[in-house]
Amino acid sequence: MKDRVAIFIDGSNLYHALRNNFGRHDLNFAQFTKKLCGPRQLFRTYYYNVLQDPVQRPDGHREQQEFLDALRMTPYLEVRLGSTKLTQGVPVEKGVDIMLATDLLYFAWNNAYDIAVLVSGDADFAYALQAVKNMGKHVEVAYFEGGVSRDLLNVADNQYLMDRGFFGGLWAGKGYPGRRRATRPKQ
Repeated sequence: MKDRVAIFIDGSNLYHALRNNFGRHDLNFAQFTKKLCGPRQLFRTYYYNVLQDPVQRPDGHREQQEFLDALRMTPYLEVRLGSTKLTQGVPVEKGVDIMLATDLLYFAWNNAYDIAVLVSGDADFAYALQAVKNMGKHVEVAYFEGGVSRDLLNVADNQYLMDRGFFGGLWAGKGYPGRRRATRPKQ
């Protein structure tokens, strides 16, 4: 029997790292998750981010909605959205990290997966990953060089450096995000 894999994507971390490292963010998520999963069986992919405020950032909100619509067409991928709260006039993410950590632990506890793949470099997840390992699961971290916590890497059983070579063939390209949509398999 193949190992079951659950992929947990810190969307904000991924978006900013893609933009800072490659100047683009038009990632083909179906191919990206397929690469992270490899020959193993995919349980599900979870993507976490915050919803852009349509009043404060109407263009950003519209672009994000197009992106999320395309993302929702990716088979076996669920979108989880937190919110923002203004702190001294600056929007701050609320609830995203705790949603990801809760799902990571919940699905491990309920034996939904054998291997968790975390796409993030955020040190805040190190303790949750250790708890998952303590339950007998394996944990892997997909990260960008220079954007990862040493604590996170020390907990990981396996690591994927997401460099230029890693993303070869994973870009959605022309028409992103809405023109070429993946179709959901019939149930």
